[in-house]
Amino acid sequence: MEKIASFTIDHLKLNPGVYVSRKDKVGENTITTFDLRFTKPNFEPVLNTAEVHTIEHLAATYLRNSKEFSSKTIYFGPMGCRTGFYLLLSGDYESKDIVELLTDLFKFISEYEGEVPGAAAKDCGNYLDMNLPMARYVSKKYLNEVLLKISEETLNYPQ
Repeated sequence: MEKIASFTIDHLKLNPGVYVSRKDKVGENTITTFDLRFTKPNFEPVLNTAEVHTIEHLAATYLRNSKEFSSKTIYFGPMGCRTGFYLLLSGDYESKDIVELLTDLFKFISEYEGEVPGAAAKDCGNYLDMNLPMARYVSKKYLNEVLLKISEETLNYPQ
């Protein structure tokens, strides 16, 4: 079998950043998949499921309520390796196009207080696996170390 595109990226050179993972055509529409890499793969600890789950709930809620991106948001969710998240948007985008959106999103998560949306038994299949303090911590780290210091190296996959 042929390797899928995401397995052809050299994960030993990959740093936290915002990358276009792929672009797919669905009819006449383009779907852009972003790789929101939070940790350096195989060098830093992965994210724990509780903070990943919390970020997923908060990010999905934020994006689905965004005036500009609610109708363009296809999916937001964790990578299986737990080093970051995938964001799928309807439209043909480059990484630089969504830095402002991500900055606002992770500022929102890093400052969020209160009940996590959907963190109830009737709303979620694993509602007890949440950790808001850690979700805030890793979101603030991503905001400060990646999004607020964005560069060509953190917008484009390493060669």
